[in-house]
Amino acid sequence: MAEHSALATSSREDLVARAEAWMAADVDERDVAELRALVDATADPHAGEVALAELRDRFAGPLQFGTAGLRGAMAAGPNRMNRAVVVAAAAGIGAFLANELTGTPRVVIGFDARYRSADFARDTAAVLVAAGAEVHLMPAPGPTPVLAFAVRHLDADAGVMVTASHNPAADNGYKVYLGGRVVTDAGQGAQIVPPYDALIAGEIALVRSAKDVPRAESGWTVLGPEITDAYHQALSGLHDGAAGTRLRVVTTSLHGVGGAAVARALAEAGFTDVVPVAEQADPDPDFPTVAFPNPEEQGAIDLALALAQDAHADLVIANDPDADRCAVAVHDPQFGTHQGAETAASQGWRMLHGDEVGMLLGWDAAEHAAADGRDGTLACSIVSSRALAGIASAHGLEHATTLTGFKWISRTPGLLFGYEEALGYCVDPAHVRDKDGLSAAVTVAQLARRLAAQGRTLLDLLDDVARAIGLHVTGQVSARFEDLSQIAATMAALRSTPPSTLAGSPVDSVRDLAEGVDGLPPTDGVVLLTDDDTRVIVRPSGTEPKVKAYLEVVAVVDRNASAADLAAARVAARERLARVADDVRAALGL
Repeated sequence: MAEHSALATSSREDLVARAEAWMAADVDERDVAELRALVDATADPHAGEVALAELRDRFAGPLQFGTAGLRGAMAAGPNRMNRAVVVAAAAGIGAFLANELTGTPRVVIGFDARYRSADFARDTAAVLVAAGAEVHLMPAPGPTPVLAFAVRHLDADAGVMVTASHNPAADNGYKVYLGGRVVTDAGQGAQIVPPYDALIAGEIALVRSAKDVPRAESGWTVLGPEITDAYHQALSGLHDGAAGTRLRVVTTSLHGVGGAAVARALAEAGFTDVVPVAEQADPDPDFPTVAFPNPEEQGAIDLALALAQDAHADLVIANDPDADRCAVAVHDPQFGTHQGAETAASQGWRMLHGDEVGMLLGWDAAEHAAADGRDGTLACSIVSSRALAGIASAHGLEHATTLTGFKWISRTPGLLFGYEEALGYCVDPAHVRDKDGLSAAVTVAQLARRLAAQGRTLLDLLDDVARAIGLHVTGQVSARFEDLSQIAATMAALRSTPPSTLAGSPVDSVRDLAEGVDGLPPTDGVVLLTDDDTRVIVRPSGTEPKVKAYLEVVAVVDRNASAADLAAARVAARERLARVADDVRAALGL
């Protein structure tokens, strides 16, 4: 922070000197030329101030390496994603592995289809081979879950996935997994957590010049199709073998790398009527049909919903660009309306909330465990619905609450199923210790097919869950900030002056997650609980410049409640949730 403040007032000469030093150490001629043009532009009497502000931001400090790895806009400079930053990161990982292990570390590297992802992956391979590692490089752009699978399947000590997941097209990122001999407990093959992030970051900080980092010209192994085949073979273990009613499924990969993989996964599970959204089926790093390639964002799956309406589909499955998330949409007659424009949404097509899919998959996992006589744990993040705890209790299983992120969820001992409300689901922890949008797609499609054979739907099963454990309705309020200082200010204001009521119910508990709650490590967030059991959790996003508020209202329903009774209860709960959302926006000054 001190370095950022100093740069905000530093002279052009100081910034230019920093830029010159960076260019001298850079490894990419295009990046050097880009930065040179920016430096020259700072002397322009008309555009100089804009260029100077951009230069200050690019040199506001190094792009921070943490438990989410690296993520940022692609451009030249230390506070951006580029080859020099990636070379330093790879050198840090290599040094960390050398410190942790004797003998030769084994590393597997994957990448998506974003701009420069293949370059960043090859640079990582070159650095790690030069550092003495045995390196396996995925043969082509592919899904993050396949890389996470490969870490465990190949018994790798580390894995790197070059992806910015669901971020905008201008971004790229770098996820790091540890396994093999480095992590040997339940977190083997999961993304890094403390203290590993700090240890790797410390080694990265020792790299003074990317040009001085040794890079091999060859020596890594480019994997063949066998690794993807092995992933799909593992996925076949989830097949239920039920023929049942034929289901028409619309899919979209949002211009990402999941299109071919989800098509294969569904076909091998016996789905013969799958209709992809043609405009979004092939990888395209520009993501031309969506503003943000994130199924959670407004409008992202509109093309899929429209196709589902036209094709008379039964189910929509959407993956994010690296296919580790899975969104599910269904036709819900309660959501139909004749007001406004005629759209698929007006006809009743809606995306299920991440918590709703979590309830469905959690219930399914618990039912299978009970049928097989297996013990185990259902786990979810602290911002996810409390419904999963009720599902676990109803089936005699354990439940665990973790910090946000699959790096925590997937470390749960005895994990049977884990999820987070941001569309992340782990249905096969034996093979993938991360969220996996492909295995989730197969599992939810099979569940829908079995229900269809009974003349029922996923919505009917949600009613069953509500009868068993109570009705849980969730939502979210979020705000994106250009000025990152506003995020800290917003959290500070909430802590100092929390709301006294939410939707008319008194707030009787305010808990600061920064102090550590219920045995969880400290994290930035505030929990508000009301007298009527409404819960709100407010926290900064870990991957985007956002503050998010996670809302949940709970209603007790009769175990013999009719579908009409439950429909009325849901309407009332959603109305209460809307009032809670209004009060949260007011409390956050949004």
